[in-house]
Amino acid sequence: MVGTFRISIGAVALGALALGSGMTAGGSASAAGLLIGFSQATLQSPFYVQLKTGAEAAAKASGDTLVVLDANGDVNKQNNDIQDLITRGVKVLIINPVNPDAVAPALSAASDAHIPVMTVDRAIHGDVVTYVGRDNEKMGQIVGEVVAERLKQAGSGAKIIEIQGDAGGTVMAARRDGFNKVVQAAGDKVVMGPYAEYVRSNAVTAMQDLLQSNPDVKAVYAHNDDMALGALQVLRENNRKDVLVAGVDGLSEAVNDIATGNQYVATASNDPIRLGAVTIETAQKIASGQKVPAFIDAGTALIDKQTVGQFDTSGLFAKRK
Repeated sequence: MVGTFRISIGAVALGALALGSGMTAGGSASAAGLLIGFSQATLQSPFYVQLKTGAEAAAKASGDTLVVLDANGDVNKQNNDIQDLITRGVKVLIINPVNPDAVAPALSAASDAHIPVMTVDRAIHGDVVTYVGRDNEKMGQIVGEVVAERLKQAGSGAKIIEIQGDAGGTVMAARRDGFNKVVQAAGDKVVMGPYAEYVRSNAVTAMQDLLQSNPDVKAVYAHNDDMALGALQVLRENNRKDVLVAGVDGLSEAVNDIATGNQYVATASNDPIRLGAVTIETAQKIASGQKVPAFIDAGTALIDKQTVGQFDTSGLFAKRK
């Protein structure tokens, strides 16, 4: 589980009462025809675009209406977006926070409006019904185990460059901690790179500088595959095929590189389409008054040379066959 959050039972009950007409003649709750609000942190990352796609498809299939607003990485815009969704009368509010603390005003407004709040992918430091995501610390750990094993031949103290996601983010912190615990226990040294905001072009710029200042680097780990692929581009442009690369998310481009080469060594599956579907299913349960766990894990798995054949890469992100 990532981050800190508290379950608000009152919000669940009030959210269910607010539905009113959602009760069928038989007395059972029905969430059909819901208006669901979704405040996205950003749509600059392929992962978040696919998360939106998965959520929209699941909502449409159930006859629900999903309103998605893009905060574009701006905490002030996100708070304004959430207030907009509250004004529209959404029955459940889904938040993928830009910052785990900065949405406090929005949470207060949702509570006043008796609208239950849940988070997806990133946790919030505040009262929410549930958090739907994945164990990001485990993702960092399983990728770190592959990197540490592959670096054994380089000897103890091998240098690893780590390209980070977003400053203060719970996903970033978990993927960092899970990875670092493993490689540092193996005696390897980690050089923390800048926050590249999960964007490939930012990682390219960062890696150009990092490679110049760390010519003895033996591996690069990035908090998502998009950034790892940016680092890989720079390494290959500089004929540094000796440097191992690893990421997280299971981006099909990265998975295909694992299958066909020896430089990109590992990633962790994080199918955003599936995550979007689980998010909408959970929102429907909350709206109908069902109890849900405080954390709902959509699951992950290691993708490396041994397991890569188990994954379908026909979509933007790999999924199990």
